[in-house]
Amino acid sequence: MAETAGAVHVRRGSSMGQPITRRDGRLKVTGQARYAADNHPPGMLHAVLAVSSIARGRVVALDLAAARAHPGVVEVMTPANRPPLAQHPDDKPGPFVFRMELLQDDRVRYAGQPIAVVIAETLEAAAEGARLLAPRTEAEPVRLGLDGDDAFIPETVGPGFPAEARHGDVEAGLAAAERRLDAIYETPAQYHNAMEPHAIVAAWDGDRLTVDTPSQGLAWAQQRIAGLFGLPPDNVHVRSPFLGGGFGSKGLVSGPQVLGILAARLVGRPVKLVLRRDQMYGPVGHRAPTRQTLRLGAGSDGALTAIHHHVRTQTSRFDDFLEPAGNVTHTLYAAPAIATTTDAVRVDTGTPLFMRAPGEASGSIALEGAIDEMAAACGMDPLEFRLRNYAEVEPISGKPFSSKALRECYAQGAARFGWAGRPLQPRQMRDANGLLVGWGVGTATFPAIMFQGQARAVLRRDGTAVAELGAQDMGQGAWTALAQLAADGLGLDLGQVEFRAGDSRLPDAGIAGGSSHTATAGVALHGAGADAIAKLAALAMADERSPLFGAGNAGVVARNGRLLRRDDESRGESYAEIMARAGLEEIEGRGTGAMDPAVQEHYATHAHGAVFAEVTVDPELGQVRATRLVGAFAAGAIVNPRLVRSQYYGGMIWGVSFALHEQAVTDPRTGRIMNANLAEYHVPVNADVPSLEAILVEEHDPHVNPLGIKGVGEIGITGTAGAIANAVWHATGVRVRRFPIPLEQLLGDGAG
Repeated sequence: MAETAGAVHVRRGSSMGQPITRRDGRLKVTGQARYAADNHPPGMLHAVLAVSSIARGRVVALDLAAARAHPGVVEVMTPANRPPLAQHPDDKPGPFVFRMELLQDDRVRYAGQPIAVVIAETLEAAAEGARLLAPRTEAEPVRLGLDGDDAFIPETVGPGFPAEARHGDVEAGLAAAERRLDAIYETPAQYHNAMEPHAIVAAWDGDRLTVDTPSQGLAWAQQRIAGLFGLPPDNVHVRSPFLGGGFGSKGLVSGPQVLGILAARLVGRPVKLVLRRDQMYGPVGHRAPTRQTLRLGAGSDGALTAIHHHVRTQTSRFDDFLEPAGNVTHTLYAAPAIATTTDAVRVDTGTPLFMRAPGEASGSIALEGAIDEMAAACGMDPLEFRLRNYAEVEPISGKPFSSKALRECYAQGAARFGWAGRPLQPRQMRDANGLLVGWGVGTATFPAIMFQGQARAVLRRDGTAVAELGAQDMGQGAWTALAQLAADGLGLDLGQVEFRAGDSRLPDAGIAGGSSHTATAGVALHGAGADAIAKLAALAMADERSPLFGAGNAGVVARNGRLLRRDDESRGESYAEIMARAGLEEIEGRGTGAMDPAVQEHYATHAHGAVFAEVTVDPELGQVRATRLVGAFAAGAIVNPRLVRSQYYGGMIWGVSFALHEQAVTDPRTGRIMNANLAEYHVPVNADVPSLEAILVEEHDPHVNPLGIKGVGEIGITGTAGAIANAVWHATGVRVRRFPIPLEQLLGDGAG
């Protein structure tokens, strides 16, 4: 890697790039990994939410007497007795802050909204108390869906992107095209369904608060809670070493978590509150539905002349989060004219939020379908068409890519899949059982970003070290990959480094979101190690007793717990020897990870990939099975290939879910979600997961960050869903534009 101050060069250690198994694996398989709800402080009570059965209106009455008469119930928290807050729940004091329902009044804004909290000695008593409340409500007319003439154009979409972006004259490009496509694609509402529901264990000690809660950003959670309660941030201690999945829904503190804290303050005892599965559908975010209109033009040679990608989405009546589905069109295909526009409607629902690959997931399935449709209109193989319109620079901005190995992804994925044998026309292949077989391709991309994070590393006199930061493991293997980066920065074997994380008292590591965390926290950890080594080297090079004395011009190398002269590696000594001679017990280093503004200004930073899918379709029943997926991805430097493949597999499985299974069904009369459970909200099970293969395409990025790391957690979705949809067309000749793919469209006259 990298050069650090004092002419110290830290070489990549033996753990970098190695497929090391998860360091926390044994803890998890033996049940010793402590998740939030596993904590039981002395005197702890249990809290259960009572939630609204209407989507809009007000709570008229609660049978408080019946609930409080239950022998196990300690208290019922309502708007009448909820402890005060320093900030109103509807205030938005900064970015990445959303309005919450914290029993501030009797209004109901969506189905499933918390309307009371029952606190009891046991979980069973709290649940029974919530049932005894028997809420009476007054319902008002509900607004749902994407239709209506009152759509508004937002100022921004997603986390601050412009709602409209243009390059070139789209209308002129469409008018000049020899072939045109106008198609509308629709994607449904989807809900985070992590294995671990949102939970909190809250304990007050005077004006100090300790919470165990799943959080993708411990410092962000600490700041938000402190602001709501008017506390100094240091008075709020957040612990979150492990998450049972987050996918964006645990990036920000949610209303139910704050209600658990309020309940603990009300009763003066520790309180645990864990959401039921059905309570995950409303107050903790979701992916909003979209209706996307794609207008494409192309010449006789298959070159795109224009792309217009319009997105209609929805948000709640009381807050704004708009799915940035058009952003994917900014970066993938070369066209002299590109425009993306967004409008939205307000409905009676919980506010949407970041959900794995926000924007890119829903946007790419529409764009990749439209690209396939245009390829067919031009009589071209879909892969050939994509290569014909390959973007050498980012189309919307004209910036060069910091690196881009997408051609290699196409080539390696196609070769492994056997794409050369694909017939051009649909309905040409069947398997031994008479099922229709189709092959499709989708291009994958996701931005390579960084937030800001800090880390600390300490070299010890015995030659070991400790590395620490306020990060957490969501299941992706962060405890392993980040420890590898820390060990590399320290020039030590992985077994010599104690890794500490999961606590807000440790350095702020930023947020694990946007496929940014390994880069952000990893650069910080590596830099902290290098900083400690630089201080150690300065000691040695200034000490006449050291074989490294005077090596400042030549510099030194840190390797295997030793510092060596770069120009003569036979001259060196161990860290322990240097520290012992200096009379030091430890040396501390600090590091920061953040995106370089100059890189953002001059380069487009993205990971890329290509996914090839095979499906079978029963011609009589319309049943679709994904049978084979091959993904080839280029994402810069690979810290741990075993963990990276695992992330690609997870993303590809989610792509299967997006294309074939996953949607929330809402009752149009009441606004209630009809399938708020894992029996009817379908996600893939083992029988739905096809043969998976992930190819790690080599890519060196000298610009994106000092380690050349790009994220891998979300990119696998973006190519897979479109590849499956395109494979269904190739199998059946039916172009489906509504997802998840409905059987009736495959059995009817087509997708129109």
